[in-house]
Amino acid sequence: MPLGIRPINDFAFKKTFGTAENRVALVSLLNAILRPTEPIVEVTLENPFSLQDFQDDKLSILDIKALDRTGATYDVEMQLTTYEGLVQRIVFYACELYAGQLKAGDKHKALNPVYSIWLVNGIMWPDAGQVHHAFRLADTETGRVLAETLEIHTLELGRYNLRESELCSASVLDCWLYWLLHAHEYEPAALAELLPQQGIRQATETLTRIAEITEDKVMYDARERAVRDREWEINAAERKGKLEGKLEGKLEGKLEGKIETIRMLQGILCVPVSEEAELRTLSLEQLEAMTGDLQEKLRSR
Repeated sequence: MPLGIRPINDFAFKKTFGTAENRVALVSLLNAILRPTEPIVEVTLENPFSLQDFQDDKLSILDIKALDRTGATYDVEMQLTTYEGLVQRIVFYACELYAGQLKAGDKHKALNPVYSIWLVNGIMWPDAGQVHHAFRLADTETGRVLAETLEIHTLELGRYNLRESELCSASVLDCWLYWLLHAHEYEPAALAELLPQQGIRQATETLTRIAEITEDKVMYDARERAVRDREWEINAAERKGKLEGKLEGKLEGKLEGKIETIRMLQGILCVPVSEEAELRTLSLEQLEAMTGDLQEKLRSR
């Protein structure tokens, strides 16, 4: 049977990449995304996986933060939805991570590089063509980069469309992205054969354990329900907003029509023409009554 465990589920993602025994998987993912000149060899988790983090049904920020032996910080987050303000949130957290390294009395030269990585289950920039964006502090004229300071990487999973038949010649990053989106569709043995890389194989073993361990599966299912509930709430709010917008639009159209009719009738009757601002203070019922009075005067002339 297929695994049935989606790696992008926050519980599955944190348990896969946020446990000490799975550092090979995390290092592999980091190297695939960042492609550093000197490959990352070892990392230490700053906020390792804890079941306690998932005890309620609320969707919280559950990122993965790790340090390498040089002191560089790597922060990885799975973002399940896109929304207005997401870019600002990404930049804010990245800057917070960078500035947060300094303690009282520290000098600025003590600051180490920070790599903020966001895997987004959606599309952030509809006009873009690539899946992976790497943002660095750079001079727009010369291209000079403030190296080893702050980098932000976004990967739009909603744009990824590599097929299984193309994996034989794909990069490690492509294999990881395919795994993130499709691992739940495969049986463990078939997935291990399709994606035999050591890090991905280790990640697949973790998904298999989640499917088998009752406590983990219960928590995984709870997080899936929470995501679906959240999506339903967002969709319901959007539908409500559209309906209210249509109703407001219709009402505004009626008000505009009544105001225009009143001013026109007043002109025909050679009486003082009301200011638009004054008429806008009246309700639709008052405007309709005023229109009726003017029409009656016109008919009786």
